[in-house]
Amino acid sequence: MNIPADLKYTSDHEWLRVDGDIAVVGITDFAQGELGDVVFVEIETEGESLEKGETFGTVEAVKTVSDLFMPIGGEVAELNEALADEPELVNKDPYDKGWMIKIKVADSSELDFLMTEEAYQKMLEA
Repeated sequence: MNIPADLKYTSDHEWLRVDGDIAVVGITDFAQGELGDVVFVEIETEGESLEKGETFGTVEAVKTVSDLFMPIGGEVAELNEALADEPELVNKDPYDKGWMIKIKVADSSELDFLMTEEAYQKMLEA
């Protein structure tokens, strides 16, 4: 299982890559593996400001639909338009082409409460 060291992680199996005041968000390799083949990603919150923990969309796999949660508060600045035509990118390349949203970070101190790669690995092993 791939868990890049340069990302931050949540207990909801989402990852963040922070670049200045923008955070790119997706689901982890573990999460996409548990979901199975992703067939649809629905995100209708572009332009909205949401709090940490609020639902920003859903991901639909063959057998289940799962909510996607904001790992930090902020404005949903952009969504990955490629997922509309190729939702399988979430399975094939979860940390690059399968990203879901970009957040304009509201409070950078919230980043301090996210997990490192090591902490996320330990959570999976527990």
